[in-house]
Amino acid sequence: MAGNGQGQGREVLRAVHYRTGEAVTVTLENGLIGSIGKLEGISGEEAASLPIVAPGLVDLQINGYCGLDFNTLPYREELASDFIRKLWQEGVTSSYPTVITNSAEAIEEAMRSIADACRRDAAVEAGVAGIHLEGPFITPEDGARGAHGRAYVGPPDWELFQRWQEAAEGRIRILTLSPEWEGSAAFISRCVDSGVVVSIGHTAATPEQIAQAVAAGARMSTHLGNGSHPMLQRHPNYIWEQLAQDQLWSCIIGDGFHLPEQVLKVVMKVKGEQAILVSDAVALSGLPPGEYDTHVGGSVILTPEGKLHLAGNDKILAGSAQMLLFGIRHLAKTGLADWRDAWEMASIRPSAFMGLPSAEGLSPGAPADLALLRHKENGIQLVGTYKSGIKVMNREALT
Repeated sequence: MAGNGQGQGREVLRAVHYRTGEAVTVTLENGLIGSIGKLEGISGEEAASLPIVAPGLVDLQINGYCGLDFNTLPYREELASDFIRKLWQEGVTSSYPTVITNSAEAIEEAMRSIADACRRDAAVEAGVAGIHLEGPFITPEDGARGAHGRAYVGPPDWELFQRWQEAAEGRIRILTLSPEWEGSAAFISRCVDSGVVVSIGHTAATPEQIAQAVAAGARMSTHLGNGSHPMLQRHPNYIWEQLAQDQLWSCIIGDGFHLPEQVLKVVMKVKGEQAILVSDAVALSGLPPGEYDTHVGGSVILTPEGKLHLAGNDKILAGSAQMLLFGIRHLAKTGLADWRDAWEMASIRPSAFMGLPSAEGLSPGAPADLALLRHKENGIQLVGTYKSGIKVMNREALT
């Protein structure tokens, strides 16, 4: 299994195009898709035996996976390297490791550690499209603050943010904040001018403050509908306002536990092409069901169905324990979206929003970041992953 650098040479895949259903050949050359052509002279039976080829998944918010945690310090040296390679098992070819609210020193250490890993390992550099800093400029209010430590929450501070950005060597690409703080609009404008996407989340902001944030350049909502107060004024409130702001793209956790189907349906209908799937997965994702002790929620239970909740209260979630594939299957199984549209919510759409080359999807000249799939009884299943034209995961002998 290859793991570093960009694919060299040439390889031709025979597969079924995920969008058109046509049998095609996909030529991979030097890390890119060289060409895509119709596969001629193939019978229906032969076509049915081919895997489906789709763009690799892109996760804009992921805290950890398989016991690997970007919010537990100090990082061991191979954390990011192991993390990127494990994500290939889930079809994720680009991601934004997410660091949440902590002390200024801890955030700086996390940023520097990720930057160091990118310089050491070409696979990490290729797989980490950027860092998502979630906090600490969020609401101090209980409920909407979520699991973020109250002691470290505070107002936007440009000098402090620049200190973290310097440690990250410019890799902070997404910043989640609440625009309820005085001076938020000016801070947002400076972030946007520096190339950082500002996302609204963990907020108690008024509709007016959200509108001001959007006018200043905020363009995304972080896990809309989660990280909010358990009780809200029916209208107006910050969820309605974010849905109504046409410039805001909405990230949603589609695991079936964080949002009921009615809410997922409404967000997807209102936002259309601006609805994005994220995992927001924590380090327990990918681990067997059972009871675990965590540094954030204490004793938690991961159920066989995939729900992660506090051991003492099954109604209080302890984070997301499911990856993008799970969310895609959930949307398809419940009829909320065709699986191909759900797939694009977790691949092409986040790529397009962040301006990544992978936004081109399956087209000549696009990065050869690909997922190979098959239809199974319980939904779409991943059988292979390519990163930069290199086969980095293979679960079966593919034609």
